Amino acid sequence: MLYLEQIKPYALLVDERTAQPTRVFKTERVRGGRAALLLADKEGYLRKKVLTRDDEPYLRILEGQPHMQRDPAAVLGCLLGGAVGDALGAPVEFMDWPAIRKEFGPRGIIDFVPTYGHLGAITDDTQMMLFTAEGLLRANVRSEARGICHPPSVIHHSLLRWLLTQGMRTCAKPNEYGNVIEVGTDGWLFQERRLWASRAPGRTCLNALGESTHFGHLAENNSKGCGGVMRVAPCAFFTSAFSTAAESSHMTHGHPTGYLAAGLFADILQRVWLTQIPLADAVLESLQENEHREGMEETKRIISTVLESSRRGVIPTPESIEALGGGWIAEEALAIGLWCALTAKSFEEGVIRAVNHSGDSDSTGLIAGHFLGLIHGVNAIPNRWLEYLELRDVIEQVAYDITYVPYAFDGEGGSQESTVIWDRYPGW
Repeated sequence: MLYLEQIKPYALLVDERTAQPTRVFKTERVRGGRAALLLADKEGYLRKKVLTRDDEPYLRILEGQPHMQRDPAAVLGCLLGGAVGDALGAPVEFMDWPAIRKEFGPRGIIDFVPTYGHLGAITDDTQMMLFTAEGLLRANVRSEARGICHPPSVIHHSLLRWLLTQGMRTCAKPNEYGNVIEVGTDGWLFQERRLWASRAPGRTCLNALGESTHFGHLAENNSKGCGGVMRVAPCAFFTSAFSTAAESSHMTHGHPTGYLAAGLFADILQRVWLTQIPLADAVLESLQENEHREGMEETKRIISTVLESSRRGVIPTPESIEALGGGWIAEEALAIGLWCALTAKSFEEGVIRAVNHSGDSDSTGLIAGHFLGLIHGVNAIPNRWLEYLELRDVIEQVAYDITYVPYAFDGEGGSQESTVIWDRYPGW
């Protein structure tokens, strides 16, 4: 028996009369012995349901169960998991393995330590991931309201808002039409002043965004740094994950490996989210479908290497990770994070491995955290990390909105809820 008051968001609820589990997404206060719920069915689609006291004897919560297809709980786990990996790796981002081992012991860093003046501080990786999610949501709103949209350009606009939070100016040079790019500062995310902190942002991203003369401006550099891949996880929860992630990454990183690795990352995440197939199978499917793309050779080679290593049971160590690369470039960061996720028995184990090496520890920790959070869910993330995670409330709100906004927004704008959503994610 389960009392209505015990039903909480993201719980997996079972009615014994049907034996069909549903994910609780939203609950309202119990009134008059009735509880209005918003539930996600086995295919991830939201529907309203009212439960009464008469239903209580038949209700129970399933603990430790796997995610369903298109599960809102997996979205939350993915975003929080990535941020936790980012925060764990942030203090050692610019340290080599001998220095990490000397300071933190033979296992390396295994818990949050203060950095940037905070315990659990996130970096520019999570900041840009959140602004990418904002762009995707604004693109969804625009598409529903106006019927036409180019999501990578809307994401680009959001990343330019992030640029402003870093104290940088957008390009003052007129484009081919004689116009100077104007960046809107509306919406709720830009107003979140905690996101304005400078957390060692990558120069490639800053320079490319600062040189943009129009929304959708592709980078004119030849960089394949990991700054394009580390921010695209939210693309997995929207249509055309590969192309959206790759093209939005291309707006800061001009080398094909830089943006195609980003596309592959989002595509793998999406395959797991949509079908709940094992991670290794999702990687293999994604490689088979995308290996023909021009410029994919470097990414295919290194991802195939870690896929085979994990198949043979080879566990990543700081030394073997260093032999693979430092993670400063896109395909290496993706491969390191993926290898640690493929071989991990738990979220904690995989993320700790992913940050303890000589290289870009926050980015590789973030990538592993996205994979493992998606697969294992938020309950697998240790509370000692979640409790101190910076911007946890913002990340949780964005994860909620990724599921709720596409469901609730009415393109005709007739409802009060749609007006509220437009104010939060203007689709102009």
